[in-house]
Amino acid sequence: MGGAAPARKEGCTEETPQAIVIGFMGGNVAPDDATRNELIVSNRLHASYPHGVHFQVLENRRVEDAHQKVLQLLRDQNSKAHARIILYGHSWGASAVVTLADELKQDGIPVLLTIQVDSVQKKGQNDRLIPDNVARAINFYQPDGMLHGRPAISAANPARTQILGNFRYAYKEAPPSCSTYPWYERMFIKTHIAIECDPVLWTRIENLIRDSLGQPDQIAAHAAPEGAKGAAQSEN
Repeated sequence: MGGAAPARKEGCTEETPQAIVIGFMGGNVAPDDATRNELIVSNRLHASYPHGVHFQVLENRRVEDAHQKVLQLLRDQNSKAHARIILYGHSWGASAVVTLADELKQDGIPVLLTIQVDSVQKKGQNDRLIPDNVARAINFYQPDGMLHGRPAISAANPARTQILGNFRYAYKEAPPSCSTYPWYERMFIKTHIAIECDPVLWTRIENLIRDSLGQPDQIAAHAAPEGAKGAAQSEN
């Protein structure tokens, strides 16, 4: 597993963030595995949004840790009611996405967007039914190999949740970027990891997140302390 660049797992923890973006790794992948697009995308987004957005990448088993972190960041009822949260993940990580969204529903916290990539349902979870606190949800899957993702998700309440689509990808061969993955993954679950290391798909995912977040300068302006805002306004 790659251990090169340290994960930019957390940011904007001192103030209530304007948005929260949490990614979940699949399988038993470590959150600091620099070869994985879950982390690569998070780091690129963090570079574009250095202020006002909390980014974190976690193992899929740490749903409750993610849940508690969200509650810690959203300190009052107003911030909970107006939360802007984006969740994404691959394989068991995609199942964790829906599980966390459902936990946040119990707290009355909305979720802006969920993104599932070749979602594999983990025992005790339900990765098919998107809870009605989620505004928009999208599912990417591939149907081949011994391990493949859920082909369709649905909304618990279609009047409140828009399913953007269930998009099928097919891979005869894994993309070259998969060459850094462990040999056993490339041999036994090559199509399942192909969708994880597909740079075209993950650019699409990154753009979905950017579109949902909005412009970095607007986020930074809202995140700035009142004094800094006044100074910025006086300079214009």
